[in-house]
Amino acid sequence: MTLHGPDTVGHEEREQTMQGQQEDSAPGATTATQLPQQSRAGMVSGRVALVTGGTRGIGAAIGHRLAAEGASIAAGYWREREGAEKFQAAISAEYPDQRCTLHEGNIGLAEDCRRVVHDVIDQHGRLDILVNNAGITIDRTAAKMSDEDWQRVIAVNLSGAFFIAQAALEHMIERGTGRIVSVSSVIGETGNIGQANYAASKSGLFGLTKSLAREAIFQLNRAERPVGDGVGLTVNAVTPGFVATDMMATIPDKVLARIKGQIPVGRLARPEEIARVVGFLAADESAYITGQIWAVNGGLDM
Repeated sequence: MTLHGPDTVGHEEREQTMQGQQEDSAPGATTATQLPQQSRAGMVSGRVALVTGGTRGIGAAIGHRLAAEGASIAAGYWREREGAEKFQAAISAEYPDQRCTLHEGNIGLAEDCRRVVHDVIDQHGRLDILVNNAGITIDRTAAKMSDEDWQRVIAVNLSGAFFIAQAALEHMIERGTGRIVSVSSVIGETGNIGQANYAASKSGLFGLTKSLAREAIFQLNRAERPVGDGVGLTVNAVTPGFVATDMMATIPDKVLARIKGQIPVGRLARPEEIARVVGFLAADESAYITGQIWAVNGGLDM
């Protein structure tokens, strides 16, 4: 059985993507000088966070974490409207002071990526945090992988992350602050049989993260908005190992035992453990961390 990275949701092809539908009209866009002050209620109080693939698994855990820390949530999903609405209802019930909107569409399409960013800004008035979490798998050995198998995984997992980050960065540079966190995978570091497309897409996020981090600072300086001691604009990535999500629950016990045997700490990660690191990187206090890849894999790649 082929083993999958942490943010995938199926053996053949299950997409978690983003885009949106309009809700109530939002207040006007906020300028960088109007950035709300950090509240003791949470590390991201007053912020707006867009999480792609954000209504189940790791993405849902990230949404809950950021909402608990005071952020309003824009959650991306693809096709599974009922599940998305359940997530929205749960966030709204648990965190009534935070707004939660849903955004449906295909992250594999550049125009959808740009549209969702505009929709979030229109509805919330701002975008402070982007979490690139959406991803798919289409597993074949290289000998059997079709052109479409390769291109679709790259389009969603890597190109989609670029296009939505590109649109978000334009807004963040204009405001002078922001956070981008991409969810990669340990498979991007180690590779895996039958997952050349997935591994390539996830390792590609490493170079994308470091390049965008450099460009963000370059563009801020060029716009005469130097970071200095402020909140800043950072771009980072996390690389989860094997995570206890719905997909992992379908793996036979013997195979699951073999997976756990490969992990030094001897267990799967909980989605909340990945979300905790994302929340840390999204915080205002993490302004001195950028262009970094954070492994959360129980020592799997030591």
